[in-house]
Amino acid sequence: MTPGNGKPGTMSPATTAELEALRREVAAWRAAYGKLPLREGNFTSISGRSVEPVYTPVDLVDTLGGTELPGNFPFTRGVHPTMYRGKLWTMRQFAGFGTAHDTNARYKFLLERGQTGLSVAFDFPTLMGYDSDHPRSEGEVGKCGVAISSLADMETLFDGIPLDQVSTSMTINGPAAMLWCFYVAAAEKQGVDIRQLQGTVQNDMLKEYQAQHAWIYPVEDALKIIVDMFEWGSTHTPKWNTISISGYHIREAGATATQELAFTLANGFSYIEHGVARGLPVDSFAPRLSFFWDVHNDFFEEIAKMRAARRIWARRLKEKYGATDERSWKMRFHCQTAGVSLTAQQPMNNVVRVAYQALAAVLGGTQSLHTNALDETLALPTEESVRVALRTQQILAYETGVPNVADPLGGSWYVEALTDTMEREAEGLFAEIDAHGGVVAAIEKGWFQRQIASSASRFQDEMDSGTRAVVGVNAFVEEEPDRPLEILKIGEEADRTQRERLGRLRNERNQAAVERALDELGRAGREGRNVIPAMLDCARSYCTLYEIRYALEKVYGAYREPVFF
Repeated sequence: MTPGNGKPGTMSPATTAELEALRREVAAWRAAYGKLPLREGNFTSISGRSVEPVYTPVDLVDTLGGTELPGNFPFTRGVHPTMYRGKLWTMRQFAGFGTAHDTNARYKFLLERGQTGLSVAFDFPTLMGYDSDHPRSEGEVGKCGVAISSLADMETLFDGIPLDQVSTSMTINGPAAMLWCFYVAAAEKQGVDIRQLQGTVQNDMLKEYQAQHAWIYPVEDALKIIVDMFEWGSTHTPKWNTISISGYHIREAGATATQELAFTLANGFSYIEHGVARGLPVDSFAPRLSFFWDVHNDFFEEIAKMRAARRIWARRLKEKYGATDERSWKMRFHCQTAGVSLTAQQPMNNVVRVAYQALAAVLGGTQSLHTNALDETLALPTEESVRVALRTQQILAYETGVPNVADPLGGSWYVEALTDTMEREAEGLFAEIDAHGGVVAAIEKGWFQRQIASSASRFQDEMDSGTRAVVGVNAFVEEEPDRPLEILKIGEEADRTQRERLGRLRNERNQAAVERALDELGRAGREGRNVIPAMLDCARSYCTLYEIRYALEKVYGAYREPVFF
């Protein structure tokens, strides 16, 4: 690079002669470097990509990495000009256990200690659309999240928490529309103008078929309900994100960073295409699409992934899908530190892992962040471990100075080269997906599932062989057993309480209104109408989760995954 236009701190593009001279210098350096002894180590990324010993402007090809500005298209360096000088990221700890009453107390605990947004973790029966007293719920009620079986539970969950003053994220997919209707109805019961509701419902079914497997209906029927939510939400809840397109669970299932990037974006493009096919103008719903990324241990790879994601999304929305609203181009996202990276061995090490991952998320420009607790490989987190996880974010926000500068690693030859590389790799995977007939066809063929399984197997082989070090697991192992941690234990009280609550609910509600609402929901499904108005009436009538699920299951049927392996 050569001096620029005379202004301090500016640089102009390198000349061809200068680049050639640098290439020769790098080649000579590499020749000398190749003769030097190196320590034993695995010099590849977690994704298996070879990492060069040094990066220079030569690695940027013809680009001028880092010269874009935050808030400017294609938003590689951030979606807002002010970034964290304008507003810190939302500190949103994922929480839920036992009954709605139990979790309501935990939410108030977190809000009192400085958390700035809520994130609901549901138990497994709720994730699958079963009531707490359904036979398939036995032994699972309240164990891995909060049990929500009706509007009554949702009202209790947010009792004393004004829904027009808090942003809420709900990690729910198969029955996402139903839980969202419970939330909207609960806000109405509080007297809140639902147009003011802020938050996100995950609602990303494509990744469920690819990685997580919490589905109910066949693929196209599930996509139809998602587009119904886009359509209804754009008018009635314009501040609410009706989907959070999630790479997190794809990565947790074993995908590489590039696979997470490409598969998640491909899913996002598929949702865009389904909305447009409905006849929705792209700018009527695209501004409310949000994303959710996993932040793993490979520090620079995670930062580059987020930078590449913003750039790819912006260009596709503008150039391929014809979005003209700048808000449609801007990828806004939540991050969560990698649960799969936490270890049961030497669990205190997890505090350090989470801190580095949180730093990567912030350097990558996240709008919202959850930091995992140190004990989450053993049980749901205790109040103490949750406090440490929240304090990790607060120390990062208020003590490190990191939020003072937007994209401080912009211009790093390594980060810029890695951003470019991941973008190219993602484009290659988009081409493969297209060759298989698109996202839905590739799901039905098992292509995504096999790709993720292969990557997971490679990583496990590296751990088993010791070529990939994991501190406390296959490296720096202690002979003495770890000091036992106090863990949160969920007994059977939630199950008993939920059964009693549901019994009272069924006895006290207006059964005729319930039956009318469920009949109308089934009719809307059969006639191909938008099902959200009828589903919301079901919620208001105190229909239970499974009753709503089953009303549409009679119309759509249930998804059964083919055998791929």
